[in-house]
Amino acid sequence: MSYKMIVLDMDDTLLTDDHIISEATKTALMLAQEKGVKVVLASGRPTYAMLDAAKELRLAEYGSFILSFNGAKITNCQTNEEVFSSTLSPETVHQLFDLSQRENIWIHTYMNDEIITQENNPFTEIEGKLTGLPIKTVADFKQTVSTPVVKVLMVKEENYLKEVEARLQKELANDLSVMRSKPYFLEFTELGVTKGTSLAILIEKLGISREEVIAIGDSYNDVAMIEFAGLGVAMGNAPDDVKQLADYVTDTNNNDGIAKVIDTFILEPLITKSV
Repeated sequence: MSYKMIVLDMDDTLLTDDHIISEATKTALMLAQEKGVKVVLASGRPTYAMLDAAKELRLAEYGSFILSFNGAKITNCQTNEEVFSSTLSPETVHQLFDLSQRENIWIHTYMNDEIITQENNPFTEIEGKLTGLPIKTVADFKQTVSTPVVKVLMVKEENYLKEVEARLQKELANDLSVMRSKPYFLEFTELGVTKGTSLAILIEKLGISREEVIAIGDSYNDVAMIEFAGLGVAMGNAPDDVKQLADYVTDTNNNDGIAKVIDTFILEPLITKSV
């Protein structure tokens, strides 16, 4: 199979634990782009928090795209145009806030390139460090969120968050997409919006088939795109149940797992074909 697109989660996939792109991975991705393969970033991060990686990989130069907020936004790196956008109404956000209070769990969202929370906490601080966005602590979360937002996060320790996830996935099954992006991040987007559905929209616009796509991720919010792509790849550091859903398991994010996928499925077949 000749692949035309490789779609990458960022944290714990593209980025090492030191939050950098390794030289081997960067070299492999640049070689793939020179061969005409589109490199797309797909993350739960806000768009702003993906721009440095997009710039480092020269995605604008190669006419590529960013899927941010778990697929709730698609941005053309070359034109900065929003190709697709999905939002949650203020009423939905208020409902989620009430549920967070019921579950005794922290909540935050994003407005004007700021993280909005009513109570700052260690996990929102982690999000601030990951994204580079400032945290704004407000007196009244519901009053502050008076316009649509792209997504909402509930955050807490892993074991308790798993319990909350099970309850809210069942309770909100007909209303919202609910999934974990990290053990301590539970994400909420519009019903049916995932990295997988967003990827489907993008490749239709570009005239690429799903069989021509490789998608690589490590967490539960990556499952939809891993299952959608022609070749769904789990990182070596992914949970076992995510690995079981993938077509292929590569090495870890700290051991150039992405570079090894590119060497095996993109560069070598092209090199062989040209001989």
